[in-house]
Amino acid sequence: MSVVIQAPADGGGDVQILESAVVRFAGDSGDGMQLTGSQFTTSTALAGSDLATFPDFPAEIRAPAGTTFGVSAFQINFGAKNIRTVGDRPDVLVAMNPAALKVNLDTLRPGGLLVVDSGSFTKRNLQKAGYEANPLEDDSLHDYQLIDLDISKLTLESVKPFGLGNKDALRCKNMWTLGLVLWMFSRKRQPVVDWLNKKFAKLPDVAGANVAALNAGHAFGETAELSATVKRYQIGAAHAAPGLYRTVTGSQALSWGIVAGGELAGLDIVLGSYPITPASPILHTLSGLKDLGVVTFQAEDEIAAIGAAIGASYGGALGVTSSSGPGIALKTEALGLAISTELPVVVINSQRGGPSTGLPTKTEQSDLYQAVYGRNGDAPIPVIATRSPGDCFDVAIEACRLAVKYMTPVMLLTDGFIANAAEPWAIPDVDALEPFKVAFAEAPADGADFNPFLRDADTLARNWAVPGTPGTEHRIGGLEKSFDTGHISYDPENHQKMTDTRMDKIAGIARDIPAQTLEQGTQDDTLVVVGWGSTFGPIAEAVRIAREDGLKVAHLHLRYLNPFPANLGDLLRRFPKVLVPEMNAGQLKTVLRDTFLIDARPLNKVSGQPFRIEELLTAIRAEVSA
Repeated sequence: MSVVIQAPADGGGDVQILESAVVRFAGDSGDGMQLTGSQFTTSTALAGSDLATFPDFPAEIRAPAGTTFGVSAFQINFGAKNIRTVGDRPDVLVAMNPAALKVNLDTLRPGGLLVVDSGSFTKRNLQKAGYEANPLEDDSLHDYQLIDLDISKLTLESVKPFGLGNKDALRCKNMWTLGLVLWMFSRKRQPVVDWLNKKFAKLPDVAGANVAALNAGHAFGETAELSATVKRYQIGAAHAAPGLYRTVTGSQALSWGIVAGGELAGLDIVLGSYPITPASPILHTLSGLKDLGVVTFQAEDEIAAIGAAIGASYGGALGVTSSSGPGIALKTEALGLAISTELPVVVINSQRGGPSTGLPTKTEQSDLYQAVYGRNGDAPIPVIATRSPGDCFDVAIEACRLAVKYMTPVMLLTDGFIANAAEPWAIPDVDALEPFKVAFAEAPADGADFNPFLRDADTLARNWAVPGTPGTEHRIGGLEKSFDTGHISYDPENHQKMTDTRMDKIAGIARDIPAQTLEQGTQDDTLVVVGWGSTFGPIAEAVRIAREDGLKVAHLHLRYLNPFPANLGDLLRRFPKVLVPEMNAGQLKTVLRDTFLIDARPLNKVSGQPFRIEELLTAIRAEVSA
């Protein structure tokens, strides 16, 4: 329940306390919505609130201004409680032009607060957005609390002293808007002011104008009578375990995990990559970590990128390559080469909407078949998936461990949502991480010929000999090798043996990964909801609410997708009903049915947007009552 208290120092008026809120900033891709959202996130994180963010980019690099194709949005869910999702529906929608309103209005909850820049609602902009009439004037927004302000005009007035041209002055309107929203949620301006002064240190007039716009928006909130129903809000700090925290995106945490994995293995990291949305930030992040033994190579194409990673692994480093579904398709033949040569390569797939170019900036989970099955021949590899931005760090380390311990490529699945989303992350004690140092092969002590495919009896991993090591000279390649000598072999029985051995090696990883457990619920429940990847947050919240309502439902979330944990089949068979929500047409559902012969039921969504809690709750209730 909300109560009214006196306002904090950074503003005036009474304040209504909330447990959490969802805010969505939307505008043209040139309006700076991602920057606005990220700065609001920083201020919120410094206030100690838990949070989750969702940058929602347009696919076009620069769509015509004012069109629906160019709308960019940033959503943040923050609160004084544990935040697991970006929120089903915004409580506040900031729309900087008619197109942003058109695209995002349906997301706003009924009765939610709608803040619009009425100065942008010109006849031309309304036409480009597809409006026949001005929605600010035709009562079509009566279901919402509307605050229509001429933000463009108010911004121009606030930055007059700095002598900027009209175009440059209007670029400050996102800061004016941010100032208003910071006031609305009792957030401090100083972190944003410090950031602006640092960013525009060489352009003092630009820095000053942006700070002035920020302060003007905040002051407007303090002094204007916005609405009889609009209040100022405060959301406190969330309880968190002691430690050092920072806000991270999935791409950042994954990159740092790869570096940590290399350190734990005692190997240099070599990333061969080609830019592609939404995987490019991994290349950007790792390219700035040269002092940590990271080499990055922006290749001319996807094939060259994975070729460089394979070559790096052959030379004694840990090769890594990153892409999204279309790029993974191009890497597939070379990935088969890495399987044949049995070299450790970490392959990162940041999934997006498909097929082909599909939806480059929207999220999806439709590359599971590609990861598990998508190669010629019988060519299994380990496949693991991350569930959240912070989880990327641990999963990246695990991918490195499996790759070097079992001498195999490993596919790490993330997606567009996780790559760009952000959350608070407790920085781990790196000294407490368990090393898995690599021991390279040496020449046989008895002077015998070196066999590059001599295997560890437990893991079935082959020798890893660094070129230049005396007595370990050997030949590798895509042709089948002899189990006994490592030489090229066309013998039918040998091919059977090598195929079986490679498959047994991957299957044996099930003995080296944790047993599957339930996130919520017990084995006596009626329904288990099985998820993987970024569906974790919405499923966890939906199951929590369902259990509070008395429904016998459990939540199981998979990190290891090939091989599955050894106890997974027995665990699933304990439940009368199994529901599998996925952002694809039912891929994990099919793999589970094929592997365990269970009647897993699908819940599929391929809209490019994450699941909403309400969608999952509806499906859970229907399954339990059926």
